[in-house]
Amino acid sequence: MAQGRGSVVALGLALLCLLIHSEVAEAATYVVGGNSGWTFNVASWPRGKSFRAGDVLVFNYNPSVHNVVAVSAAGYNSCSAPKGSRVYTSGKDRITLARGTNYFICSFAGHCQSGMKIAVTAA
Repeated sequence: MAQGRGSVVALGLALLCLLIHSEVAEAATYVVGGNSGWTFNVASWPRGKSFRAGDVLVFNYNPSVHNVVAVSAAGYNSCSAPKGSRVYTSGKDRITLARGTNYFICSFAGHCQSGMKIAVTAA
């Protein structure tokens, strides 16, 4: 009888691992702005796309003239990066989406105001 319980536990663990793997395998990767990359007038880029928590956004840009800053809704609306905001500067940033709305701006002077910002809602 004990041997039967061990088999059930092993089967349960195997199924759990399979479910976890299938959830990770479903994550999609999106290049922000497509071929143009992270640039001006990209605010409408998320329209028509369905994002899920765990999906990855790739921000491609020249780090000497742009950056990516994760901000709140207030930072997005005011085009400001509050103290303590996460700033990305590699030029090839990979950011995993959290559930809810994720906001990103470029904090270089005038860039956010020129449409270098996106709001991405992940289910």
